[in-house]
This record gives sequence, C-alpha cells and structure tokens, in this order.
Amino acid sequence: MRADNARHVIAAARRRSQRAQEQAAAALHRLDSAGRAVSFDAVAKEAGVSRSWLYTQPHLRAEIERLRRRQRPSPGPVIPERQRASDPSLRARLIAAHAHINELHAENRRLRAALAEALGANRTAATRDTPVDDTDHNRELQVRATFERQA
Repeated sequence: MRADNARHVIAAARRRSQRAQEQAAAALHRLDSAGRAVSFDAVAKEAGVSRSWLYTQPHLRAEIERLRRRQRPSPGPVIPERQRASDPSLRARLIAAHAHINELHAENRRLRAALAEALGANRTAATRDTPVDDTDHNRELQVRATFERQA
C-alpha cells in the first residue's frame, strides 16, 4: 500500500502560493516607489509570476487597479504615492503663497512711495537751486538701491 503524500503536495503548493504573493507585493511596492508605471504586465514581469495569476488574487488585483487609477497620463515619471502632496497640504501652500504675494505687494507700495518722496524732494531742491541735504541724498540713494534690489 502506498503512503498518502497529499498533505506534502498541498503544503508545497501553499508555500509556493505564499512566496508568489510576497514576490508580487514586493514588486508592486518597488514599482510604485521607483515611480514606474504599475500594470498587471509590469508587476508580473517584476515578480516573476503570470498575469493570469495576478488577476485571480483579489487583494493584489485591487492594489494594482488602485495604483493604475492614481497614475497620471503624463510622459514624465510618476511620483510614488507616499511622496505625493495631499489636498490639504496643497491648500496650505497656496494660502502661504498668497500671503507672501500680498506682503510683496505691500512692500512694493511702500518702496514706491518712499522713492516718489525722495525724488520729489530732490526735484524741489533742484528747482530752488539749493543743495540737497546730505541726509536726503543718502536716503534717496538707499531707497533707489532697495527698489532696484526688489525689481
């Protein structure tokens, strides 16, 4: 009578299936981390498994489809999901950029007013044929230098 080796065959099949799932999950992670396109074909080649087997694995199939939907159709490299900016983060950056722009506009208004005042004082002094006070002249030079740096 022959021994029943079915349990050994079943255990080997389970180990092989577990190893294939681990390889596919690792390949999926590598593709996403590297910013490469995620597809059934790419995962199958990277993991050394068949595409048809990937389609039969619900959790791997769902993850591949989720990552495929998140990819942009642009020709540039895809940013890995963990490095992508979230909507709240983008909103915060936009608000900060608007605040900075408003600060720059206010500074430009102040500088233009100071420059206009200095140029007006210079013009007034020139029309009266009186020398410009050194403090006014130095202030005008400082305002002009600051204005030119801002431009």
